[in-house]
Amino acid sequence: MTDYLSILKQYWGYDSFRGIQEDIINSIGSGKDTLGLMPTGGGKSITFQVPALAHEGLCLVITPLIALMKDQVQNLKKRGIKAVAVYSGMTKEEILTAFENCIFGDYKFLYISPERLDTEMFRIKLKSMKVSMITVDESHCISQWGYDFRPAYLKIADIRKLLPGIPVLALTATATPEVVTDIQQRLAFQKENVFRMSFERKNLAYIVRRTENKQEELLHILNHVSGSAIVYTRNRKRTKEICQYLNQEGITATFYHAGLTNDTKDQRQKSWSTGESRVMVATNAFGMGIDKPDVRLVVHIDFPDSPEAYFQEAGRAGRDGLKSYAVLLYARSDKTILKKRLADTFPEKEYIRQVYEHINFYYQMAMGDGLGRTYAFNIDEFCHNFKHFPVQVDSALKILTRAGYLEYTDEQDNNSRLMFTLRRDELYRINEGSPDTEKLLRIILRSYTGVFSDYAYINEDLLAQRSGLTRQQVYECLISLTRQNILHYIPGKKTPYIIYTRERQETDRLHFSKEVYEDRKANYEHRIKAMLEYADSDHVCRSRMLLRYFGEKNGHNCGQCDVCLQKHESGLKQGEFEEIREILINRLKESPRNPHDLINGLDFEQSKTEKVLAFLLSEEEIVQKNGSLYLKS
Repeated sequence: MTDYLSILKQYWGYDSFRGIQEDIINSIGSGKDTLGLMPTGGGKSITFQVPALAHEGLCLVITPLIALMKDQVQNLKKRGIKAVAVYSGMTKEEILTAFENCIFGDYKFLYISPERLDTEMFRIKLKSMKVSMITVDESHCISQWGYDFRPAYLKIADIRKLLPGIPVLALTATATPEVVTDIQQRLAFQKENVFRMSFERKNLAYIVRRTENKQEELLHILNHVSGSAIVYTRNRKRTKEICQYLNQEGITATFYHAGLTNDTKDQRQKSWSTGESRVMVATNAFGMGIDKPDVRLVVHIDFPDSPEAYFQEAGRAGRDGLKSYAVLLYARSDKTILKKRLADTFPEKEYIRQVYEHINFYYQMAMGDGLGRTYAFNIDEFCHNFKHFPVQVDSALKILTRAGYLEYTDEQDNNSRLMFTLRRDELYRINEGSPDTEKLLRIILRSYTGVFSDYAYINEDLLAQRSGLTRQQVYECLISLTRQNILHYIPGKKTPYIIYTRERQETDRLHFSKEVYEDRKANYEHRIKAMLEYADSDHVCRSRMLLRYFGEKNGHNCGQCDVCLQKHESGLKQGEFEEIREILINRLKESPRNPHDLINGLDFEQSKTEKVLAFLLSEEEIVQKNGSLYLKS
């Protein structure tokens, strides 16, 4: 038997595994397709890194999170383990080098984004790689019923066909029973094989605060709960507004969303991680892969649209095991906002057809043309030209993607590129004058080929490193050279793309299947309803409600959420009352009993069980006949 424990000790310094880690490792290590359900902070990475090191060959890790890839590759390298990541934004040369290293360089881990799986280069190179196992992180993204479905994940099943007999390990931190089944089907599991770790967070107190002034309530909470905090908002504009408000009120805060440059993101994350900024105000772009153990507070100032998203985001608090709080702020207007969100996420089919038609006009696409064509998509310009709202257009394009008419990618990092506008011999005649600029030109010519005939993708950080200049100086030099018509420099930017996966169709012939539209809409409605029930409830333990949603039957109340702590009419805390009531009712369902037998042997103070019993009798939930107690029929 493989000694996984010694590998754990050698590379990570731990003497034992946690929770279900060892069970998952033994399962995937013996070649079985395996699904691991582990909450945020449960130690998912160990479950694939240890068995991959124990077996010959390469572990292919599919994950959508570029920041997490980079982080894990860095951590593995620090431990002396060969690992590499491939993601959008890298140059062809960089990607090719990474793949060649995986074939010839005895590398143990290749991290890759799902979008890269479908490239011809990857599929060709994969044939020469000796793969020992496939790991699919955030595997709920493959399920049509998952809250965060991503079409690119569907390509994984095709990759499995290219690697017959290679086992797959799927990992997720949030999955309902329905999604658990779907993941295994879509990844073509040989047979069902699921390991579950309890999602219960005993150190996390879930709180719902009803308020009509959310900013004021947020300030009140932050002034009463010390330590690091995350505040989640719905949109980019709001992150900035809340951040400014907190700073004005003397609380150090920064903000984060997908529209920021990578440098800015890194800088802000660092400022928050080091404690320079106490509060991170963010959209859901700030999330998976964030590893700060001492977050004491997570506040949702805007209402999340699914228990999955809420649970995952709230779960970023208290990963060090110390007492922490997850607070949801709830106003009367939130119900109206959620109904509008449903209409925005699933616009009418006729509207979706209209957006498709306008996209064709926007790119001047002829009927029957378009298949395989890729276009940068400026959503603001499109909405201005055709009088649309961005939120609805975004939703319509996602539905068109699922229906198979086009592929709409979210913002992609496009690398900077440049091309010389002068011939090489003309370049040598130029006396630039600035030693920095001359040095930079020499390094560009040494680092990149074909720059006189075509655009080459460049990396400003690399040029800065090789030249000894700052990144800003490199940028300014390249802008100056562009103005002098020596070269043409296009700085990197974030751009969404539209790819036509079919030739242009007649609008009235567009078909949206029940699975693509009606079923998904019903599923989205169900999630919103579950979220509202969670917020509205004032008699069921919040932790129990969340756990039930994920199919976990938890037999006890948490004793620390706002419901558990509020007073019941009986004089007990609400949570205590409900817990005792449930046991008494279940006993009477089995058979009528006398009062002594009914309360005998319970793990509660007798005075408390007597108070609950007295209350149930006064409310006539329980009736007494001939000395025995019965449930009221």
